[in-house]
Amino acid sequence: MTTGSSSATGRTTGVTAGAEPGISTYLGEESALRAGRLGTAGLLLSVLAATGPLMVVAGVMPTTYAVMGVVGQPLLFLILGVVLALFSVGYAEMSRHVHNAGAFYAYISRGLGPTAGAAAALVALVAYSVLQVGIYGMFGFEVAGLAQQYLDIELAWWIPALLAVVAVGVLGLLKIDVNAKVLGVLLLIEVAVVVVFDIAAIGDPGAQGLSLHAFNPDTLSGVGLGTALCFCIAGFTGFEQAPVYAEETSRPHILVPRVMFLAVGGVAVFFAISSWALTVATGPASIVGAAQKQSAGLLFGLTEDRLGGTFTDIVHVLFVTGMFAALLSFHNVVARYAFAMGREGLLPARFGRTNTGTGAPGTGSVLQSVVSLIIVIGFAIADDGPAGDPTAPVLHLFTWGGNVGALGVILLMATASLAVIVFFVKRGAAGAQLWRIISSGLAGLALLVIAGYTIKDFDVLVGSGPDSSLNWILPGIIALAALIGVAYSVLLRARNPEAHARIGLGNEAFQLEKRAG
Repeated sequence: MTTGSSSATGRTTGVTAGAEPGISTYLGEESALRAGRLGTAGLLLSVLAATGPLMVVAGVMPTTYAVMGVVGQPLLFLILGVVLALFSVGYAEMSRHVHNAGAFYAYISRGLGPTAGAAAALVALVAYSVLQVGIYGMFGFEVAGLAQQYLDIELAWWIPALLAVVAVGVLGLLKIDVNAKVLGVLLLIEVAVVVVFDIAAIGDPGAQGLSLHAFNPDTLSGVGLGTALCFCIAGFTGFEQAPVYAEETSRPHILVPRVMFLAVGGVAVFFAISSWALTVATGPASIVGAAQKQSAGLLFGLTEDRLGGTFTDIVHVLFVTGMFAALLSFHNVVARYAFAMGREGLLPARFGRTNTGTGAPGTGSVLQSVVSLIIVIGFAIADDGPAGDPTAPVLHLFTWGGNVGALGVILLMATASLAVIVFFVKRGAAGAQLWRIISSGLAGLALLVIAGYTIKDFDVLVGSGPDSSLNWILPGIIALAALIGVAYSVLLRARNPEAHARIGLGNEAFQLEKRAG
């Protein structure tokens, strides 16, 4: 199978999928990610860990019910599953042609050119970074709460948060297959606990019985529908990371598409059932009121009633370990984006090197740890400031980071959908890839609508109020990242046209240089 890869000059060459040599063939082992480290299971667990099942069930779902009042949340997860499956059709096909740890920006560069690719690279780096750092706030807050409740020890939230930064940083320097095992164990236990709750809720329904009302299309009405989509799509974040690990699998053209579809389908069904189980446990007519009253405590209250205090204690602990798994998953993704960018000149060359012993992108991993430390310390200082709500800096870190990051990922998916279309049209493959082009177009339009609602209702998502300057400052972070990427690309094209032309090519650019030499 010929992939028709791009070259540094005409950006069109023929490379056989699955047979291309790694960059290490030409530049030495420390310049390449290690191939063959991940199989289907390891790759699937690595990307699913970022979804944080308990974070979504205990946090996102009650918040969506409480704030937006949309009872049909289970149906929203299924609708989003269809949209993201359509997106995955073209995105997965691109993964057969392009094996690059830069994923989003590599695909966008192949379709829309190096300048668009550079902009996407900065957006991806910022979006995944703030997604990860935001979780540190909630992680520290929850661990401090557990220490107070079970050990009678008072901890400032930033102490466990900083310890988590160190632990994640250390794991990020290890072999990716070691990370996959850690993520896999934590994820499987987390999923098992949610499944137990789902079974208990369905087996012991609320006053309205085993009602399917939450799947009624009539429940999808009202002004909160668009914003509810924004909340729910955050639960899928992670599936799109599969191509980031393409260079570390033995058969990326097979494993990456397989894992993406398994992840999208599994997440859609799992979250649809779990959000429905919440409505069954309270009754569809009572779910909004219960969520407004108990907020993030809704799941824990329901497990207490049905499964007892010991099980609820376990859920509390696994809520924390699930966040840790998500932290590690996002950390690994950011490190690999930094590696890809360093390899192609979008970051200093030292980022494009891996540790000789483990094959991990060490410099990128350290960068993300340093960024996390700086931001957590900054919010810790704010926590020690003037009297007020002591939890505000923690909750701000979580909500600001989560929503800014989600907006960036949504925009990247929409742009990648356009890039898929242009990529195949330019190659003269529009006829052969027609259904993938149509799927990408439909998904891109749907994602743009969701992005529009995200920007329009940003005050609701972060609780800032309609007149707050945060409503444009926070989304502006993504816009600023894109502009910086464009500006740097223009500068690079003027100073080093060959390096500019290599953006998005990954290993192939170096292979071409070696052949030309």
